Amino acid sequence: MAENTAADASTAATPATATPGSPSHPSDPPRPDLAAMVVPLGRTLMAAEQPILDAHGLTMWGYVVLLHLDEKPIRTQAALAEAVRADKTRIIPVLDDLEARGLLRRQPDPEDRRARLLSLTAEGRHLRDATQAAIQEGEEHLLARLPAADREGFLRGLRTLHDLSGQP
Repeated sequence: MAENTAADASTAATPATATPGSPSHPSDPPRPDLAAMVVPLGRTLMAAEQPILDAHGLTMWGYVVLLHLDEKPIRTQAALAEAVRADKTRIIPVLDDLEARGLLRRQPDPEDRRARLLSLTAEGRHLRDATQAAIQEGEEHLLARLPAADREGFLRGLRTLHDLSGQP
């Protein structure tokens, strides 16, 4: 028995040296790749968001644009496209629609009249906030399935990975 205890202690000390994807304990199955876990979750979350977006009269891209326009105007359509990781040709019809609906403004930049400053209108801000609140209310039901400590750790880790994903 003493030998088993020493072996168990030795095994317990080795998870830090385990190779990525390998089990941390010999009886644990290897974990799935991150994309294999995140992509299905992302699809599930997007499917849950779609009825909310529909109810608020927004497309997914329209919502993404509203989320990225804050109190400070974005200087160009190209800068916004880069920020939301979309092709700038894809974003133009989205901007046209949001502007026609009075949700955002495109104004000449006083420093460079060729450039346009993009900003939310009060109505755009209200729609963005209402849509986000409804989406996050639905997310709360999913997150409530996790114990509080796991939930906090999951959200903290997800924020960190999200922030890192924007870096080269």
